[in-house]
Amino acid sequence: MKRRGRRKKLEFREIEYKPTSVRKLLTEMKDISEHIIDLAYSALIFDSREMKEEVEQLELNMDEYLYHIRMTAMLAARSKQDAEQLSGILQVASAAEGISNAAGDIASIVGSKSKYRLLLPFVLKEADEKIERVTILPGSSMAGKKVGVLGVEAITGTRIIAIKRKGFWRYLIKGNVRLFEGDILIVRGVHDGIIELKLYASGQMDWDTYKREVKE
Repeated sequence: MKRRGRRKKLEFREIEYKPTSVRKLLTEMKDISEHIIDLAYSALIFDSREMKEEVEQLELNMDEYLYHIRMTAMLAARSKQDAEQLSGILQVASAAEGISNAAGDIASIVGSKSKYRLLLPFVLKEADEKIERVTILPGSSMAGKKVGVLGVEAITGTRIIAIKRKGFWRYLIKGNVRLFEGDILIVRGVHDGIIELKLYASGQMDWDTYKREVKE
């Protein structure tokens, strides 16, 4: 498969090395690798060029993180024992970067002329775990609360992949992100969990009532 233009540009662009904590870099790579595959499939299902571009950007970020980890490892290795310990870190980082490359290949189908492009979203919707849109409607008890406080994934088994608000997308959703009326969520989960989440998001079920019932 041909490399995409943005990846090719990165390969020939000089990257300035800046000493950075390997732990921080690995954490970032872990978070991205967990997220990027879901985002790539979302781009395919919803035929979204915006999501495709975000996948490409995250893929570039992973390339840079891997470069910095390799540089740090080479500068830190002073003995055979150091090299053996650092090789494990490099293996994990390279595997995470490989996941991002695979996600990039999936997202690259968006906008392509492949005869299978229009068929794939229907095939993916038959999977056990679905990727769907959920809108926070007026009157929903979820509005105004942070994702972490709601515990969306723990209660419904659905994971928020992205949020669209006032025409702009937000990705890599963390617990401190607050939801508002009108937010469009892209979520992944089993059918029953997504149906339950839609009931809360539409205001047909009250999230706070659910939590009180759990405590009792």
